[in-house]
Amino acid sequence: MLRERKHVNEWKRPKIKIPKTKGEWIWDLIGYSFYIGSIMLLVIVWSKMPQEVPAHYNALGEVDRWGSKWELIILPMIGAFIAMMMQVFEKYPEWHNYPKRFNESNAAQFYLHSRKLINQLKNICLMTFALILFESVSIALEWRSGSGGLLIPVLLFAIFIPIGLGIYKQKKIMWDYCVQVIWSN
Repeated sequence: MLRERKHVNEWKRPKIKIPKTKGEWIWDLIGYSFYIGSIMLLVIVWSKMPQEVPAHYNALGEVDRWGSKWELIILPMIGAFIAMMMQVFEKYPEWHNYPKRFNESNAAQFYLHSRKLINQLKNICLMTFALILFESVSIALEWRSGSGGLLIPVLLFAIFIPIGLGIYKQKKIMWDYCVQVIWSN
């Protein structure tokens, strides 16, 4: 017996225009400020940079590989790529994965919640690449000796807090939906 193949088009998720929230604008302002600021810093100090700069760090935040100063350009390029990709996902929340309880009555809640999470993660990524670039520049120019192993735990904390809060908020959508179903019967 052949099984019928289901196509993605059968999902028919509603396309809803939800304006950006003030919080999303603030996150964008902070994230892009860090990102653009790090690029400006790199341009300003480029001529003072030594030919060899920190290119990789171990788990303790210590430099374990030195490379050409041209390798520092990779960080803003990766940041730009990630920002562009996440901007696309932020624009189309109907593409995101949702639980079975997703329906037309709670679609706007799920879309807004998912879009805000993507927005926060996009901007945390931009800030992360900016901080790593600043770390490499400041070590190369001997402004400081490094973060002393604090950078990685702080960045992990910064990434997992929004994800944890996002899971909690998504569960709350379920609770609100269940309450509506119970009261409507």
